[in-house]
Amino acid sequence: MSLHITSTTEGQLQVHLTTKQKQYAVPDVPYSIRANVGCTELNVLLGTLLKDSGKQQGYKVAFDFLLNGEFVRSPLSQHLKERDISFEDSIELEYVERYPAPEPQDCLLHDDWVSAVQAKDGWILTGTYDNTVNLWNTKGKHKLTIPGHVAPVKGVAWISLNEQTGVFASASHDQTIMIWEWNVTANTVECVHVCKGHERGVGCIAVNPSKNQMASGSMDTMLKIWSTELHGDKGEPSATKKAKLEQDNVRTPVLTLAGHREFVSGVQWIDDTTVATCSWDHTIKLWDLTLGGIKTEFTGNKSFFDLSYSPLNGMIITASPDKNLRLYDPRSKQGNFVKNTYLGHTQWVQTCRWSTTNEYLFVSGAYDNRVKLWDYRSPKAPIFELIGHEDKVLACDWSNPKYILSGGSDNAVRVFKSKIAVNNTTDD
Repeated sequence: MSLHITSTTEGQLQVHLTTKQKQYAVPDVPYSIRANVGCTELNVLLGTLLKDSGKQQGYKVAFDFLLNGEFVRSPLSQHLKERDISFEDSIELEYVERYPAPEPQDCLLHDDWVSAVQAKDGWILTGTYDNTVNLWNTKGKHKLTIPGHVAPVKGVAWISLNEQTGVFASASHDQTIMIWEWNVTANTVECVHVCKGHERGVGCIAVNPSKNQMASGSMDTMLKIWSTELHGDKGEPSATKKAKLEQDNVRTPVLTLAGHREFVSGVQWIDDTTVATCSWDHTIKLWDLTLGGIKTEFTGNKSFFDLSYSPLNGMIITASPDKNLRLYDPRSKQGNFVKNTYLGHTQWVQTCRWSTTNEYLFVSGAYDNRVKLWDYRSPKAPIFELIGHEDKVLACDWSNPKYILSGGSDNAVRVFKSKIAVNNTTDD
């Protein structure tokens, strides 16, 4: 392949090629290359070096390249210029095996917009604008339609699941959260508790790591914490009031936290005593449940529509109407909490979720009908686009590492099979 040198000053570069994947390591010596090479040419060079080193298995592998922890997506000379890196210095390029592309597997058709989705093992929960919760398996078979809510279902969350019983929660614009018990063998479901306390629609829910509490965010600006115990009295008030309430299966919150000024649009647990929320009021808040108040607060310049926290890297990704996703590190001490901005969507970004097995990867869904898969080291462009939705994407999920799920206003859940970083899961 002929390479055009744009000027004599950027003719050559000295590079060191390093990798953490030892099976693909090449001799650590400086290589002299043309400055305006891109990923394709670097892969040719690396393939030759691997072949010369006797590592035939790496010869046909495609690699991506990182400079100072950021993916190189343009010719090296352009990448260096944009970051004011000297052409005189020796450049250290790290290379990593390129991720396999997710493969479209299924389209689960519903009767109305799909505004919530979450997988656990071989099962998928969805919430829709026809007020129902739906249960599917990951093979695409519809198992149950669950009526009960009287307004659109905006959040679903698994609490527990074994071979006999599944327990999950659904949150709705009807101001309630319902806790359901599903008999897997008989394929029947019962509403065990109706959680009441919000004064406007509930937009999001999340279950804590210990699975004994859940958090909800609402248009009433409140964050509420609830017990998920099926048959306990945690979070109930006095004994006489409890007796009356239990006749109606009604459960009241363990804790109510005020602080946001507008709709609480996203909620995630950091650990069993810390909750992160985002809101249309342009803030992210970290709440200390032990103290019952705000621990940390970040202010953005736009509303937040969603957030996702990764226990693997300790960071938060957010979705906003300005078409951007942003990476926040709540542990930052310098005051610069925003670590990166990801621009690739062309409309409001409605939803985002981290991978549960890979610390670098997350997915996002937007009103441009697109689901995008990102590596946080590549802010300029997603690594894959997952195409299929014919209308706005309202929800996404990557709880089961093998499946990237998204729901939209085309009444569909799109299922993509992912071969990335699959650990031991119970489903094939």
